[in-house]
Amino acid sequence: MFTNDVITIKDKRTINIIFALSAAVILFATIQNKMPPGIIGAIGVMTVVGYILNVLGNKTPIVSQFFGGGAIVIIFGSSYIFHSGIIPHETANTITTFVKDGGFLSFFIASLVTGSILGMDTNVLKKAALKYIPVILGGVICAFLFTGLVGSVLGEGFFESVMLIALPIMGGGMGAGAVPLVEIMSGNSSMSAEMLMSKMVPALAIGNAIAIVMAGLLDKLGKFYPSLTGNGQLMRSTGEAQSEGEQKQEQEQPISINILGIGALLAITMYFVGTMLSSVINMHTYALMIIFVALVKVMGFIPRELEKAAHGWYQFVVDNLTPALLVGIGVAYTDLNQIIASLNLVYFLMVFATVFGAIVGTAIVGRLMGFHPIEAALTAGLCMANMGGTGDVAVLAASKRMELMPFAQISSRIGGAFMLILATLILEMLK
Repeated sequence: MFTNDVITIKDKRTINIIFALSAAVILFATIQNKMPPGIIGAIGVMTVVGYILNVLGNKTPIVSQFFGGGAIVIIFGSSYIFHSGIIPHETANTITTFVKDGGFLSFFIASLVTGSILGMDTNVLKKAALKYIPVILGGVICAFLFTGLVGSVLGEGFFESVMLIALPIMGGGMGAGAVPLVEIMSGNSSMSAEMLMSKMVPALAIGNAIAIVMAGLLDKLGKFYPSLTGNGQLMRSTGEAQSEGEQKQEQEQPISINILGIGALLAITMYFVGTMLSSVINMHTYALMIIFVALVKVMGFIPRELEKAAHGWYQFVVDNLTPALLVGIGVAYTDLNQIIASLNLVYFLMVFATVFGAIVGTAIVGRLMGFHPIEAALTAGLCMANMGGTGDVAVLAASKRMELMPFAQISSRIGGAFMLILATLILEMLK
């Protein structure tokens, strides 16, 4: 954890002992149901459990090599630990409240979106924004086609497979996808809202799990075939982009505590702007925040020093808070019982066909549009097929490409809204 050469081996050993004792105190208090309420209790236990599971995942050979390592172990491991009776139920409630109602997820995503956009090269941002929507469409078309064909072969029907499996999976998660889809379809089909929800919710959960696993596999694929990946850069290199040497030199400059504070304030301000705009414009806060930050970046309104501050804060959040947030995702958003209950072969194959189709379509179209295939598949493909903002964090953590968060959010928010429009149009055409 500490890389400073000035620290002696003895000091490092002492630091590790203190960390171990801190973890023991927090875990003992949690198991005894003596955890403090609010943010201090939630952050304490999430950080400790996240760190332990992250180490286990990264040191487990097959998991670390092919399935995303620590990220996937944190999500599914914490879901089991906190919902199996090992940890008091009150602790899970505290974490759920902190992540959902306490705004921890929003704070995390705002920090990532602001820092990663302001840290981008302006020319790359301009080109990527114009070419990204066609890549999403390529993924949607292939996902629908693959699911429909697999559903037809397995006797489920092409149209039913697309509408009940592929459409909700590609629809941007639960609140922004499945719930409004159920409202749209229940009023325009013979199926009740309860029947639709029982079909769609397990598809979302399994699709999200498959997307996380596939993200880890795509990261591994990029190591085997380096020509397929930009290692976190969406667009293939151009002469106009900032040189790698310049980027490395900027990244190596030390960041002060004051600069981190300014970066945090910028991220919070951008989220405030998105919230205020969403009260006037009928779009999601994240989508409006992305658009506003991108416009500010392209127009050059923010000095470079402040852009570096936002990017420095983004790096701090990713390095220090990601395991804790993944615990929150596992506890608040991942229902292992629901996933296991829906695991029959036919259902699994249709869900897998959706996710795989999204990967294939976005990789091919992304390549044609000048993107790296793996980065295109992760953002425009898997971040359409996962469960919205929480799924975006999990997918990018599993693939070790958190800097792609702005494009992941475009997929989840704007792409998800497109799925709702598409569902409405299809149902209207069938009347």
